[in-house]
Amino acid sequence: MKAIALLRENFSVSLTAVRTNRLRTGLTILIIAIGIMSLVGILTAIDAIKGSITTSFNDMGANTFTIQSWGQHFQIMNKRIRKRSYSYISYQQAMAFKERYTIPAAVAVNTWVTGSATVKYGSERTNPNIGVEATNEDYLLAEGLEIDRGRNFMPYDIDNASFVAIIGNDLVTTLFKNKNPIDEQVILAGKRYRVIGTLKPKGSSGFGGSIDRRMIIPVSNARSVFSVPNRSFYMEIMPLNPAQAEAAIEEAEGLFRLIRRLAPYDETDFNIDRSDAIAEMLLDFMRWATLVAAVIGLITLLGAAVGLMNIMLVSVNERTREIGTRKATGARSRTIRQQFLFESIVIGQLGGLLGIVLGILIGNVIAALIDASFVIPWLWMLLGVTLCFLVSIASGLIPAIRAARLDPIEALRHE
Repeated sequence: MKAIALLRENFSVSLTAVRTNRLRTGLTILIIAIGIMSLVGILTAIDAIKGSITTSFNDMGANTFTIQSWGQHFQIMNKRIRKRSYSYISYQQAMAFKERYTIPAAVAVNTWVTGSATVKYGSERTNPNIGVEATNEDYLLAEGLEIDRGRNFMPYDIDNASFVAIIGNDLVTTLFKNKNPIDEQVILAGKRYRVIGTLKPKGSSGFGGSIDRRMIIPVSNARSVFSVPNRSFYMEIMPLNPAQAEAAIEEAEGLFRLIRRLAPYDETDFNIDRSDAIAEMLLDFMRWATLVAAVIGLITLLGAAVGLMNIMLVSVNERTREIGTRKATGARSRTIRQQFLFESIVIGQLGGLLGIVLGILIGNVIAALIDASFVIPWLWMLLGVTLCFLVSIASGLIPAIRAARLDPIEALRHE
């Protein structure tokens, strides 16, 4: 009980010393808070981005793969996603693939019409930022999209190049307000399309623009209304049995090589991309970013530790007579050492708490700017508290030992 009472008294003395030097304490807390904020803030933002990437590709379907002709010339770290661009895929080739593909799967035959369309309904009109995509009845399943109201395309709509459309949530809100859009007609490029379905809101995934600002029409209709020479099509394939994913890709490549009339020695002249492979590549890049961010945060925290140690050494020097008085009245060296360690820990934990709060706020503000979900980084919060405790001990130990070793007589004579 006596030991507990002594610890409590030491802690009380430490708090009094912390409150007495408010300006110095505040500046030290701020230095530590900046170090923790940079670490927790960056890592929180990265966690939010990683979560957004995972959610986006899961929504697309983890086993979905795409056959397309065009090349994307960008690179992440040392991994190139595309090496070259290939000749276009014709509608006849895409449809031949859909008809001859034997593995049970949803095969969406798609083409991109425009990304800057204006859609009208009565006196209402959208901004010229609407994406128009043409596809068939398998598109929603392959993309992981759901109908909110109305229905999906039917084979009849595709076979007859019908003027029907499925629209995203932003178009519903902008054009129809509180009105039911089903069976209403919207105008796209001077043509009237009957709305047969609306999509559940998805938000912006950051990959290919928001599905909420998209209008989807039958692929056959796009061929006749938006005729473009050598228009290229692409196929999204989602095997109905996830266990057949690898076999489905091999089958798809072999079949499409036959459709493209490639000899066995010819190089494959189309691209096959797995959605989960791209996601894994992006997450691998984010892991490197996490490592870099952690190193930057730790360097900042090291600077904060040096600042805290310097402040504690100054405090020992200023309170030399106080230390001498306490020793002269019976305080033991261990008691003096505990007092200064307590001060260091209190300052470190206050700085850590402020840094964690600011880091979470800043990290989630960054996440909100890119439409990522809110994240509470429990792991990084625990890491921040632990690091602050270790920094406090490391920074306060030398000043505490120096204070404990002071000779009481010399300390009392100190000016």
